[in-house]
Amino acid sequence: MIRREIELFFNALRFFTRMPVPRWVGHSTELLNHSARYFPLVGWLVALVGAAVFLVAGLALPVSLAILLSMAATIRFTGAFHEDGFGDVCDGFGGGWERAQILSIMKDSRIGAYGAIGVVLMLIAKFLALLEMGEELVPIALLAAHPLSRFASTTLIYALDYAREDQPDEIARAKPLAHRLSAGELACAGLLGCAPLLLLTGLEAIGVVVMVVMVTLWAARYFRRRIGGYTGDCLGATQQLAELAVYLALNFSWLMTEAEDLSNSI
Repeated sequence: MIRREIELFFNALRFFTRMPVPRWVGHSTELLNHSARYFPLVGWLVALVGAAVFLVAGLALPVSLAILLSMAATIRFTGAFHEDGFGDVCDGFGGGWERAQILSIMKDSRIGAYGAIGVVLMLIAKFLALLEMGEELVPIALLAAHPLSRFASTTLIYALDYAREDQPDEIARAKPLAHRLSAGELACAGLLGCAPLLLLTGLEAIGVVVMVVMVTLWAARYFRRRIGGYTGDCLGATQQLAELAVYLALNFSWLMTEAEDLSNSI
């Protein structure tokens, strides 16, 4: 039982990062299907990598460069997996009108103008959001954002149909993720994804949850309306949007706290 759960986690780690896993770990569609419960736990590792690089780089470099190196480290660690999905979604939904056209554009490995612009703007937005919140708060933001945003994308697997179900397996790269999560698997992912909220104050946690829920519901509704469900790229795009939503919510919460403290001091 425990060995199987460990194997499921390593399957999630192998799929979403460049980190090597033990040789005894098996690989199959079934294992990857059920590994979705551990997607937020992978987010913990990504966050720890980003926070560690930020803290070490911050000992000798300005905050802006430390944040940039932290972002580069997480992108390297994940192989830009989610950023690539976000770019494909920008290309597909930006350049396509009909469902078949959107799906065809998204499976094209080449990046277009919409994708390039979208990824650049997303990276700039995350960089500025982290920079504006202050040096001491960046590690906390990373530890909260990465697991929670991966849980947000996981909810789409539970709530939506797989949009490429009617297409040949060879052109559906995320076909193994077409398995719909059970309620128990979703609960496990939710526990792992929401646990880092304990690092925040009550007001901060409420703001973060509200923003992430809004973004996730909007994404789910949009994907269902345009293509009838989700693809792997849609999951990556949702993760990126939810991650940014966490940073923006924390910026707003901390700005309100500072304003309240200033008002009380006057």
